[in-house]
Amino acid sequence: MDKIYLKDMINRLPIWTPSLDRMRDSHLNAFAARLGYDDYKTLHAWSCTELNAFWKQVWNYCDVIGDQCGEAYVLGKTMEETRFFENSSLNFAENVLRQTGAETALTFWNELGDKRSLSYDELRQQVSTFAQALKSKGIISGDRVGGYLPNVPETVIAMIATASIGAIWSSCSPDFGVASVCDRFTQITPKLLITTNGYTYAGRVHTVIDRIPEILQAIPSIVDVIVVPYITCIEVPEDYLNYNKLSALFSPKPLIFERFSFNHPMLILYSSGTTGAPKCIVHSAGATLLQHLKEHQLHMDIKVGDVVFYYATCSWMMWNWLVSALASKASLVLFEGSPFYPTPGILFDVAFETGMTFFGTSAKYLSALQKENYKPKKPLSNLRTITSTGSPLAPDTYDYVYNYIKGDVHLSSISGGTDIISCFLIGNLIEPVHRGELQNAGLGYKIEVYNQDGEPAEKGVKGELVCTRPFPTQPLYFWNDLDGSKYYNAYFNRYQNIWHHGDLVTQTETGGYVISGRSDATLNPGGVRIGTAEIYNQLLAFDEITDSIVAGQEWHDDVRVILFVQLKTGYVLNASLIDRIKTHIRSQTTPRHVPSKIIQVIDLPRTKNGKLAEIAVRNAIHGLENTNLNALANPGCLDSFKNLKELEDN
Repeated sequence: MDKIYLKDMINRLPIWTPSLDRMRDSHLNAFAARLGYDDYKTLHAWSCTELNAFWKQVWNYCDVIGDQCGEAYVLGKTMEETRFFENSSLNFAENVLRQTGAETALTFWNELGDKRSLSYDELRQQVSTFAQALKSKGIISGDRVGGYLPNVPETVIAMIATASIGAIWSSCSPDFGVASVCDRFTQITPKLLITTNGYTYAGRVHTVIDRIPEILQAIPSIVDVIVVPYITCIEVPEDYLNYNKLSALFSPKPLIFERFSFNHPMLILYSSGTTGAPKCIVHSAGATLLQHLKEHQLHMDIKVGDVVFYYATCSWMMWNWLVSALASKASLVLFEGSPFYPTPGILFDVAFETGMTFFGTSAKYLSALQKENYKPKKPLSNLRTITSTGSPLAPDTYDYVYNYIKGDVHLSSISGGTDIISCFLIGNLIEPVHRGELQNAGLGYKIEVYNQDGEPAEKGVKGELVCTRPFPTQPLYFWNDLDGSKYYNAYFNRYQNIWHHGDLVTQTETGGYVISGRSDATLNPGGVRIGTAEIYNQLLAFDEITDSIVAGQEWHDDVRVILFVQLKTGYVLNASLIDRIKTHIRSQTTPRHVPSKIIQVIDLPRTKNGKLAEIAVRNAIHGLENTNLNALANPGCLDSFKNLKELEDN
């Protein structure tokens, strides 16, 4: 028998197990019982094999409003040509507005302490008003509506109203500069722009209204502009239609929902654009709705009356994921502003005040709180679920959440992306949570891990995350990709007829998954593949380090690991700290993980959605051009990574 070390035994023990009551009362248990399954593994295997039966069952269990006709999917010649529910129809807005009454549908908070709410009936009324406004401006099915807005109720209203008439919604948050907005919207030629006059972040007011003339000059397809006067001290020019005047122009009318094809385009989302112009990813109304219902109910156990929150901007797919929770008759909480202003605990203050049952955020946010040893001041008695995404959640941060935030909570690290507007890896409530692991692949997703030879890897071996069976939220297409070559090259050019996602992952002995980072940023010292997350996780042990980024430098026919660190005010990177970092990484991982160089920097480059721009750093240290600096929130900081003397010697 192989020797089992105590550390290995501890890592295999669950960090949290749902109570029998939670398992019994969960949506997933009810769904599995309906089909005669009593464990997740066999249910998942069936869902990936019997795609027709599974997706029909999801439609029925989640009570989708629409006309389900024929087979659930029609297999094309290739995976990307496969279409789901080809003969079925629905209206996304009809489903997310299914709840009526005076109960709260949306609660809005911002960093300044402003708050307001809308009932389900008020939400329906305001969607009706905005839909009438769109029609009055000549917007019809298939037209594009651009949103340049913060995370406020008007953004949700505009998105649902756009979907209700069959038009296509696409949005950017107001922290995007003019160039970044134009990089995206010029490609899709919207006819109408709804924008804000300004926004606040970390206590500072930012004006947006003065950017609009430049945007209109760059995008002549925009005929009309509607402005949400979010910041009261910034006037709305008379050239534009003031959102607050719409109710006087259009009297309330009952909503009439035309049902469009399941595969009718509804959303255009964008790739980060760090390697060129952002790709315009088109998603359908039916697939978005069905996939989100499956994840909300079967994986996240969202129920009628739940209070659901995700800290997101409307540039991130998780914002769309949040809006869809209305279809499960949940109430949404929207927050606009910095998650650390005026205090690091503002989001948990909102959670307490709203009775939040579901709290969604990024791994970066939780690790930042961990660095501060933050603990909520008030009990989060209603909170049942915390989800984390955006980057891998470090094992130590699992400990932090259960020790400091709440001991009895379903902590679910989830991963997917804009490409699929959903999650490949996600959680469930009939199995335990293991420290540092994403619980499982989502139902209906045939996820495998491929080794460097393009074959299924054994458990415990790092490889490429792939999906080998079709799924509904494959993009319909990329906008203006007439021959489909951009789409094909993005996902299918590495493995024939198999979706290649670009994440470096390991399946564990427990059946869970560990993400090591993006495979295009993988480090290869001595030919050994190392994910950047494996190094980031170890740096959480150092209070001096606020953030870090890793890159591989080509060096003497090999690759060496370079670590850049951002330190707290008052700290400097001296020989003692460098030695401690290297010693800790070596003891917790392998000698291959130990950086050859550790360099202090003032700032780290990030995309507009807050993700570390590892490829941009790799290009900078090699003197290569970064082709689309507009994709970065802080492109100027890349200058500090160029021509470094420290990288010229051994």
